[in-house]
Amino acid sequence: MGNVRKNLAESRERKVILQTIFCLAWPAFLEQILQTIVQYIDTAMVGRIGAHASASVGLTGAMSWLVISVLLAFGIGILSCVAEAIGAGKLELARRYGIQSLYFTIILGVVLGAVMLGISPHLPRWLGADPAIQKEASLYFGIVCTPMIFRASSAILGSTMRGAGDTKSPMIANVLMNITNIILNFFLIYESREIIFMGIGIHMPGAGLGVVGAAIATAISYCVGGVFMFAAYWKNPILSPKGEKKVFEKALSAKCLSIAIPVTMERLSTCLGQVVFTFLVTSLGTVALATHSIAITAEQAFYIPCYGMRAAASTMAGNALGEKNPKKFSQITGIIQGITVIMMTLTGLALFLIPGPTMSIFTTDAAVIAGGIIVLRIVAVSEPMYGAVIVFDGLFNGIGDTKVPFFISVFCMWVMRIAMTSLFIYVFHAGLEMVWVCMVADNVTRCILLCIRFYKGFWKKKFVY
Repeated sequence: MGNVRKNLAESRERKVILQTIFCLAWPAFLEQILQTIVQYIDTAMVGRIGAHASASVGLTGAMSWLVISVLLAFGIGILSCVAEAIGAGKLELARRYGIQSLYFTIILGVVLGAVMLGISPHLPRWLGADPAIQKEASLYFGIVCTPMIFRASSAILGSTMRGAGDTKSPMIANVLMNITNIILNFFLIYESREIIFMGIGIHMPGAGLGVVGAAIATAISYCVGGVFMFAAYWKNPILSPKGEKKVFEKALSAKCLSIAIPVTMERLSTCLGQVVFTFLVTSLGTVALATHSIAITAEQAFYIPCYGMRAAASTMAGNALGEKNPKKFSQITGIIQGITVIMMTLTGLALFLIPGPTMSIFTTDAAVIAGGIIVLRIVAVSEPMYGAVIVFDGLFNGIGDTKVPFFISVFCMWVMRIAMTSLFIYVFHAGLEMVWVCMVADNVTRCILLCIRFYKGFWKKKFVY
């Protein structure tokens, strides 16, 4: 009888965990779907201008990821602390952590914005780009980095809201941002032209700004998303600082930083690695760079489910830490990883079967499509392992276990990806296909090392008072 009751209790507990995962994951999942659709449209719009335009936008993509990764890393520090405080029932403490996120938003928005604008004239040349695309790439990067404080608001305050269990507001912010981007792209990228709608010719005005138009549209959309995210944070019943003293608290900020700094170092290392990686791909020529940039964008749709799972994992892991419940953390990990691996096996199979039509969404260049088909099939086999990596990232970030994952990330990026890619390009004179094989080796190695860390149980130290 005792075993029956125990099994029923465990069954109810798993059901509650599944319901919580769904409630937290679906807004992040939908947000990522919409964001990826918009990125598809954005890339396709630019791709219609030509391979040089795609290369101009794609060239600085790794550096843009570096910037947003720093902002998200600081957001993770806040998210973990807010989720832990709420799990422990300390709502006032959660609100005070939220106030610290405002300081991080302002400071990082101003500092990163100034630095990125300062390097924008030189970045394409440093990356070894063809002189023909350097000017456009520089303008694109400078323009999209101008509203950095709004990007900081979206990233840091969005993470803070997720820590409090609100994944819907960041979703809405991203929807507004992406819709704005599409509409403005439509008018700013192309010249004025006639379009046919239901058999009727309509004159469509356009600024004809090309890559610069795409950058302006993106910058304005960042402003829209940042303003909405701040408004949602200000109204949140748990986090709202209305009527509170907006005090910078060193002790609380120090705890956030103790989690955020290893994540920041990991993201910096990874994104700097991506910059070097882009430099290596650039040495293969403009067509290879365009193929690489478009294929990376194309792949994103196939690992969308992971981001919903990661959002749920981070918040629930932090809550389990606040409750000092390692068993619950272990259950959450098993359930979320099981769901993720199944979904990513299916999406990886789909990617392997339809790489050609996927590439054709973004470009009509036959050489780019042909190269993309090969590299997308290469990466498709590693999708389940990459999904597991993304979820482990959310789980360990949620409990503030960020130092060892940092070292794992650095090793995989700089040894498995960068060093191996350099060897294949400069010694064996290999092409883009072997570059993507090195990407797969990075993802697989990272998955294995994170699995070992979880099953060895080193994270349990975080649950000791």
